[in-house]
Amino acid sequence: MSEARANGSGGRPLSPHMQVWRWHITMLGSILHRATGVALYAGALIATGWAASLAAGPDAYQGYCGLLGSPLGKLVLIGLTFSAFYHMANGVRHLFWDSGRGFVPSTANATTAAVIAFGVVATVAVWAYVLLSGAA
Repeated sequence: MSEARANGSGGRPLSPHMQVWRWHITMLGSILHRATGVALYAGALIATGWAASLAAGPDAYQGYCGLLGSPLGKLVLIGLTFSAFYHMANGVRHLFWDSGRGFVPSTANATTAAVIAFGVVATVAVWAYVLLSGAA
C-alpha cells in the first residue's frame, strides 16, 4: 500500500479548481446557468405550493400570497424572474452552440455578456411594470 500524501490526495492526480483558473465571463456564465437551473427547480416548488394553497381554500391562499408578497418573498420572486430570463436566453445561446457557432472566444465572451445583460434588463423591466402598475 502506498503512503497517503500530506495533502490527503493519496497519490491520485488532482483536478484544477476554480482557484487555479483565471476568472472570465464565460466561467461566470456557466456557473450562472447551473445556478439558475437549480433556482428554477425551487421556483417549480414555489408554484406547486401556490397551486396547493389555491386548492386548500381562501385562507390558505391568502396566507401564501401574503408570504410571497413579503419583502423576502418579493426578493425570491425577483431572483426567479432573473433565473427564468437568464436561463432562457442562455438556452438560445446553447442552441447556436449546438450548430457549431459561437465558440470563438471573443464571440463566446460577447454572447455571455449579452445574455447576462438581457437577464438583468428584462428582470428590471418586468418588476418596474409590476411596481408601477400597482400589482405588487
